[in-house]
Amino acid sequence: MPRTRRPIAGRPAMITGAASGIGRALAQLLSRTGSPVAVADIDAAGLEATAATLSGPVLTRVLDVRDAADQHAFAAEVRDWLTAPLGAVFNNAGVAVTSSVLDAVPEDDEWLRAIDFDGVVNGTRAFLPLLVAQGQGVIVNTSSVYGLAGMPYQSAYCAAKFAVRGFTDALRQELRGTGVSAVTVHPGGITTNIARNARIREDPEDRGRTHAQLAAEFEAMTLTSPAKAAGIICRGVEQGRARILVGPDAYLFDALTRVTPTHYYAVLGLLRRALRSRAEGASA
Repeated sequence: MPRTRRPIAGRPAMITGAASGIGRALAQLLSRTGSPVAVADIDAAGLEATAATLSGPVLTRVLDVRDAADQHAFAAEVRDWLTAPLGAVFNNAGVAVTSSVLDAVPEDDEWLRAIDFDGVVNGTRAFLPLLVAQGQGVIVNTSSVYGLAGMPYQSAYCAAKFAVRGFTDALRQELRGTGVSAVTVHPGGITTNIARNARIREDPEDRGRTHAQLAAEFEAMTLTSPAKAAGIICRGVEQGRARILVGPDAYLFDALTRVTPTHYYAVLGLLRRALRSRAEGASA
């Protein structure tokens, strides 16, 4: 079936997690195309820093995506602010936790789930009525390559990102024929602050690495910049894709989980060790 193109350049957009990383890059890219952007994040200083880089109309909102009522209030503010139909809603805010299942701290897992999954659900439920009333627009929900494959020491993150994938896939089917669509984004390793802001109580492999060392190791293995990721996401949305893979590692994850759905980590583990060795060599 041919894809239906969804032009978003120049059209208003809402973006959560916009204080840094992919969210900031999406806001900057869309603003350059003439899109008015409503940006939200719990990080007020980062949000203002993002707004200062935008060339067009911007609405900023300090927002905790876990708060469903506040998400609905923000949606009402955006509706009143709009001068044209809302083109896209990017539910992008996310955090990470690194821990084995054996040593997991339930409060950390709950913190992650409430942001990475409930935040997406809250944003979707808040803005979907506006898009349906318009009869057009797209919901873009950020999952991860960890929403395609289970990875050690990432059980909470994988669970939330798999949930985002399932929720968005189900929503996509409900929206058939409405003029509104739903898209899942699966980024690979993107050079953002997510590892530095993660909750990591101890080295899960018992190798004595500090939080800062674990974050630096992750960042050294990333393959895609936020700006490049934003470009891939916007092109994918405009091309009518239902699922957008971001980065070469995302395509590898996708292929391996299709070819060998229960043994993919044998290959991914080799790749991870090779990238780690490269990163350690670069920092030596």
